[in-house]
Amino acid sequence: MSSYTEFARVYDELMTDIPYDLYVEKVLEACKQPDGKSLLDIGCGTGVLSSKFADAGFDVQAVDLSEEMLSMAQQRFAKNQQQIPLFCMSMSELNGFEEIDVAVIAIDSLNYLSEKQEVIDTFSAVYSSLKKGGHLFFDVHSLFKMDELFLDGPFTYENENQAYIWHTEAGEYPHSVHHDLTFFVKTESGMYERFEEHHVQRTYSVQQYVTWLKEQGFTSIHIGADWSNQSPTETSERVFFHAIK
Repeated sequence: MSSYTEFARVYDELMTDIPYDLYVEKVLEACKQPDGKSLLDIGCGTGVLSSKFADAGFDVQAVDLSEEMLSMAQQRFAKNQQQIPLFCMSMSELNGFEEIDVAVIAIDSLNYLSEKQEVIDTFSAVYSSLKKGGHLFFDVHSLFKMDELFLDGPFTYENENQAYIWHTEAGEYPHSVHHDLTFFVKTESGMYERFEEHHVQRTYSVQQYVTWLKEQGFTSIHIGADWSNQSPTETSERVFFHAIK
């Protein structure tokens, strides 16, 4: 499993194109009266979604494997005067949560699990953590994005504060990708600091995810793509799942 280290410092600036508010809207469509309902943000990163869910009225708890990400999330919550408990643990080893109304694994966090059993264990742990009728929302990279779009690299990015070179190559597992990122981040002195990150992601077919969800007991599985309620196509890039216990 990959975990964010130095990348946590630049993560938010690189994710400005993610429509986080649409994610909140998707959850609110299923939970029209969020006040007092519990929500577990799994793979919370720097806490952007956790903060938005709390603003929407949910009683939020947040989990991430990266201590660096959790530190950034804590700073965000303190700035926003929010009391959101944070827990450092792997999603596949999730424990200690009961009777949760909503669980969210957002922005392809699930794709950082490199072993099939880890995905199954995650679904099992989430199922155990939810109350009857509880909701699981997650999204993943599509096969098309993993097998074709990612392999069109390298990719580059530059603004006045930072730049990166992003190399990708196919991983050893089917539908997996190795991401090698080299960052150049401007410091207060005006000099640039260089650091590198290596991440691995893996995805599966829509039907495989559905099979694993059903095996754990989830029902009423709804599937959309690319921030819409439309069914995935062969060229969809991001697939969204909503399952009910």
